[in-house]
Amino acid sequence: MKLLKLTFALALGMASVAHAESHTLIQKDKHFDQATIKIKKGDTIVFKNEEKDITHNVFSLGPTNAFELKTQAPGSSSEVKFDKPGTVDVECAIHPTMKLKVTVE
Repeated sequence: MKLLKLTFALALGMASVAHAESHTLIQKDKHFDQATIKIKKGDTIVFKNEEKDITHNVFSLGPTNAFELKTQAPGSSSEVKFDKPGTVDVECAIHPTMKLKVTVE
């Protein structure tokens, strides 16, 4: 019986991990392709720079899920995992027009 309970607990744990999703946001023309996005706790966002010759520096300084991608060259992608629920304001340190609001549920 203990083995059955342990197996069930492990299966539940794996199921919650398996549901994490990856979302791709495009950076083009000094903007994100979305102004807002809702994701689940544990999901990742791939920030993809599709500019031809423009570098970005995407970051968030908020109390939850703070990060900084530093220099992101044209054609490169960077992934960020969002582990905490809440609202995250994302910006580019180089281009003030690049703003994104991520809601982590």
